[in-house]
Amino acid sequence: MIDLYYWPTPNGHKITLMLEELADAGQPLEYAIKPVDIGAGDQFKPEFLAISPNNKMPALVDHTPADGGAPISVFESGAILLYLANKTGRFFGDDVRSKVAVNQWLMWQMGGLGPMTGQYGHFNVYAPEKIDYAIDRYTREAQRLLGVLDQQLRGRAFVAGEDYSIADMAIYPWVNPYDAAPLDLQPYAEVRRWLAAIAARPATGRAYALKQQVNPNAGQPLSEEQRKHLFGQGAKSPV
Repeated sequence: MIDLYYWPTPNGHKITLMLEELADAGQPLEYAIKPVDIGAGDQFKPEFLAISPNNKMPALVDHTPADGGAPISVFESGAILLYLANKTGRFFGDDVRSKVAVNQWLMWQMGGLGPMTGQYGHFNVYAPEKIDYAIDRYTREAQRLLGVLDQQLRGRAFVAGEDYSIADMAIYPWVNPYDAAPLDLQPYAEVRRWLAAIAARPATGRAYALKQQVNPNAGQPLSEEQRKHLFGQGAKSPV
């Protein structure tokens, strides 16, 4: 049994995409959702910090690890995807070269697309005042990264080749996650083709259906208390 500490954000969706795809691939891993309401400050509770010391969601506890030992906890969405891929032998390539291809695009998302698109969303949607420089800077960077992805997808079904992988699962939720500030995807025909292919997968539908199940208030305006928890004012130094 796996406990998935989850809230329906782009990083949370990565892990439910993987777990649902494993079920469709014939290697289901039983898992239970443990909601972490990041607007209420659940990410700062001591019991959550014990498994995710950076007070970020998602996190995972595997009560049946492959070595048969004590439960293993994992935090950071990219690390969780790698853990699940290594545990099951799925969605990470079958040889050294394919694993390198998947891993580099997973790291591209973790170090580039996620943070940059996240800042784009923050300054366009959540910032209390509009800062033109920040909006322009992160819009341009998000568009540059979409161009990189579009180029990579030319002649490939998925980002690392013909096989769907954890790199695709990591990138997909971060391409255009803000309904209140949609990015212009018209110039990126390959990205649009790839998005449609992933959206049509049954596992994707099931993963995203958890959004309303876990957080039926998703999309509602944030309260001041939620802003404090989400944007760092509620954080406390551990020392």
